[in-house]
Amino acid sequence: MKNIIKSTLLLLCSVCLFTACEDDLDHNPVLQSPTSFTLNTPGYAEMATDLSTSTSLPFTWSQPDYGFPAAAQYELQVSTKNDWTISDEQANADESGNTIPTYVTVGTPTGVCSTAIDAAEMAKAIQKMEQWPEDQVPSSQKLYVRALSTLAGNTIYSNIVEINTVPYYVELKDAAPLLWYAVGNFIGGGWGNGTDQIGNGLMPMFPAKDAEFDKKTGTGIIDLTFYVPEGGQFKFVQIPGNWDIQKNYESFFGDGENEYFESNGDGNLCLKEGKAGYYVATFNTATDEVTIEPATDIAGTVYNSVAMPGSHNGWDAAADALSLCAVKDGGISHIWKGDFSLSACELKFAANGNWDVNWGGSGFPYGVGVQNGSNIPVTEGEYTVFLNDLTGQYMFISK
Repeated sequence: MKNIIKSTLLLLCSVCLFTACEDDLDHNPVLQSPTSFTLNTPGYAEMATDLSTSTSLPFTWSQPDYGFPAAAQYELQVSTKNDWTISDEQANADESGNTIPTYVTVGTPTGVCSTAIDAAEMAKAIQKMEQWPEDQVPSSQKLYVRALSTLAGNTIYSNIVEINTVPYYVELKDAAPLLWYAVGNFIGGGWGNGTDQIGNGLMPMFPAKDAEFDKKTGTGIIDLTFYVPEGGQFKFVQIPGNWDIQKNYESFFGDGENEYFESNGDGNLCLKEGKAGYYVATFNTATDEVTIEPATDIAGTVYNSVAMPGSHNGWDAAADALSLCAVKDGGISHIWKGDFSLSACELKFAANGNWDVNWGGSGFPYGVGVQNGSNIPVTEGEYTVFLNDLTGQYMFISK
């Protein structure tokens, strides 16, 4: 009898367990595969939003029906022609600059169902697609907007909503390389850190050969090859006229010792006795890594003059002369500077008023010139121009 009761109880437990598991499965969420979701039409859509006076444009949407609350990532994209074939990333990858995007991703990714797009960013996105000359910006521009949702590597898109905007002209250019400057007792008049000392008391670092720079921040690898005389002391500053942000001995060597430099109470890089010569300082502004070491294969030739001959001045090898960055106390200068208003042209740098030594290159607004190299293609503008005759590095900085 006891065995019969035990068997009956075991059967009942099994039935209950099966039923419980069946109920649990009925209530478990099942991942759905939606193909779209709803981007809400903003209340301002019918109005012409003036992007020059607005701060931001808000958007909201409904979560795609994944079957349960999912941690998806959302972004917004805009198009002026409702054409979603060429992204701004694809256009940026074309180094020729001939590819124009048909849509642009705006804002930053978010995990919630709302965002606000900066009005200035929206204006820049429109300019990327339309490429208007400054005097041909229309009084209104319709904009098509869609949201995208990405979950587990799968991306789906919302419906498309239309909004009206009043655009304005935006100058489209990448951020200039982030520069630093050497300042020291042998550069210029000695420790001349001021906004009027660039190219004199402040010796600029140059974009490194083959370096790539972040288009938004301008960070990348810069370097400076220069002569450090006996008794030379120096450091690097980022902002002319400001000593707060600097790279000194500790930045390069920490608490350790170095074969060529030592520190003083001000943290300067002080050259050790008998170590005068050419050095190259390298700074990765993206990673904040710095190095300095003796430069190799440097001839150290001193030139009487450097000019900028080109199609704008009849290729006169002595025309548009640059000035030499001043040095003192045994320093030897190789950094040349000039301020110029240039039309669209091609040019090179030439030494001593003739073509025996010249620097040409294909890069603009910066590059590395070589003997008898290509003509440098210059776009119209106002520039401060620098050349390091030790390395051929040059840069055109827009004023």
